[in-house]
Amino acid sequence: MRISYNLTTFRGDVLGGVTAGVVGLPLALAFGVASGLGATAGIYGAVAVGFFAAVFGGTKSQISGPTGSMTVAMAVIVTAHAEGDLAKAFTIVVMAGVIQIALGLMRVGRYVSYTPYSVVSGFMSGIGILIILIQTLPFMGAEVITGGPADAVNGWPDAVTNVDYAALAVGATTLVVMVGWPARFSRFFPATLVALLAGTLLSVLWLTDVPVIGNVSAELPGLQQLDFAPSVLAGAIQPALILALLGSIDSLLTSLVADSMTRTRHDSDRELIGQGIGNTIAGLIGALPGAGSTPGSVVNIRSGGRTQVSGAIRAGVVLLLVLGLSEYVKVIPEAVLAGILIKVGWDIVDWRFVTRLHRVQREHLLVMVLTMGLTVFLDLVTAVAIGLIVAGMASARHWERLELDSVMSIPLLDSVFLTPEDESDDADIFSARVGLVSMRGSFSVASSGKLTTVITADIRDHEVVILNFSDTVHMDDSAALVIEQLIDVAYDQDTVCIIMGLKGRPAVTLQALNVLRRVPEHRFVDNIDEARAAAREILAGA
Repeated sequence: MRISYNLTTFRGDVLGGVTAGVVGLPLALAFGVASGLGATAGIYGAVAVGFFAAVFGGTKSQISGPTGSMTVAMAVIVTAHAEGDLAKAFTIVVMAGVIQIALGLMRVGRYVSYTPYSVVSGFMSGIGILIILIQTLPFMGAEVITGGPADAVNGWPDAVTNVDYAALAVGATTLVVMVGWPARFSRFFPATLVALLAGTLLSVLWLTDVPVIGNVSAELPGLQQLDFAPSVLAGAIQPALILALLGSIDSLLTSLVADSMTRTRHDSDRELIGQGIGNTIAGLIGALPGAGSTPGSVVNIRSGGRTQVSGAIRAGVVLLLVLGLSEYVKVIPEAVLAGILIKVGWDIVDWRFVTRLHRVQREHLLVMVLTMGLTVFLDLVTAVAIGLIVAGMASARHWERLELDSVMSIPLLDSVFLTPEDESDDADIFSARVGLVSMRGSFSVASSGKLTTVITADIRDHEVVILNFSDTVHMDDSAALVIEQLIDVAYDQDTVCIIMGLKGRPAVTLQALNVLRRVPEHRFVDNIDEARAAAREILAGA
């Protein structure tokens, strides 16, 4: 659906961009602190990714910036892959942006949306749990531990023993406001902003001795020093690919949400290019990488934003806010940001799926729980990779059953198939020297392993077997090679094969692999009458 740009559309874009900017400022600050890069990195991540992804992206009303998954991934990169070296860390960010651009140029964006929901649900729920676990320490006034959830949990005894009650009160107040703020007021006074103001005012006016985020630079960022040493680039490939894939999945899933709300259709490949440009710029200026933000996009759309203008305005609003309010931002307590992020983490958990786990198919339940567990206790890329593999195996079992159900093996009685009607009384009513194997629909690697077992026994029972491909729609290389095995088995058992109705893509696949080389050309027929004539000729000469 094309959007006619006029004054009404512009007014909606301005309102949507301003509202999304106000809502996004606390989250950008919180994600920056949570990543270990600092509040400034979060702010300029929201500006850089938000602006360039809006201008060059393929989803008109999408708002981009730091997200939970990208924040957790960046925290791991800083500590585990870059070992605290920011030059290496931001080199990885730039490489991730370039990879996203390449994915868009190669037009693979549409395939990202094929990621099974059970994998996405497990991954996002794991991210939500990670954020909650890590933010429990600053919520109680302790220092943030960037080593991961295990280190955060190990820090609980000391944090509980030495709890900062002032920080805990500030964080709890923020969390209560986030949870309890009426939805009907959120359009005019967003919950994140109200919670930020409530927690900060409580700290400034009363509980003054709590850890704060400190100075936030009011100057525009300069170019970040990067490290392009060959050894660094070689080691950066894996984490950069992880970051690129996470950002791509996050963004395209948000694009689907935006499409459903605006009744438009996004361009997946262009969206990846826009996100890649945004993350490349973010890495060059030392900012936190980002992706499409579902909460920000929803706020933007509900406030009237409909085009890329709203995303660009939102980035400008965030920039103006931080430049104009940097003196006040530094007094925001870390516990306030922790309270906001705990609510964000809770919302990221896919409760819609979790509450239905007892009704979910066993295979999908395994994929979801495995992906979530690996996300929390191991690492993000392993979780997604293993989740996709297990989901693929589960899907293969499903397709195996469907494909095998599409195979029909029928013995053709001589008295019915071969004998003319005027001679049928003299035929052996129990003889079935010809068999018909019909393969309907699609056949792939999913069923190829069992096709041989299912059909071989029937082939051995006949002198002639008709392989009917009239209703075969698709056949991949694995299934095609199984057909070769079946033909070999038939000839080893002195059973003659007739190929019927081979056409279209199955014909191209079988002929390209030279699967039918043992079948003479005159044994290829178009219909059942020609197959009957060929079978009679074969049996007459036997």
